[in-house]
Amino acid sequence: MKMTIEIDCTPQEARAFLGLPDVTAVNEKLVEEMQKRMSANVAMLSPDELMKSWAAFGVGAQEQFRNLMNAAVDAGMGTNRPK
Repeated sequence: MKMTIEIDCTPQEARAFLGLPDVTAVNEKLVEEMQKRMSANVAMLSPDELMKSWAAFGVGAQEQFRNLMNAAVDAGMGTNRPK
């Protein structure tokens, strides 16, 4: 025997019915903090700033970045990558 029950309620009503806490305020604070951090760091994502930070570490950082990209390609292609 199979029975289907459909309940039409809002997320707030479902949380109250199941006895779950209302985390709306915590969620709003978390989103606000994430937006602040993203806004503060968006300048670091510009190509000029990325190149400046990579150049500050010298050739070693560029070589490590290239190795990281090669490893990602290897992982994506499996062992079929031509050498």
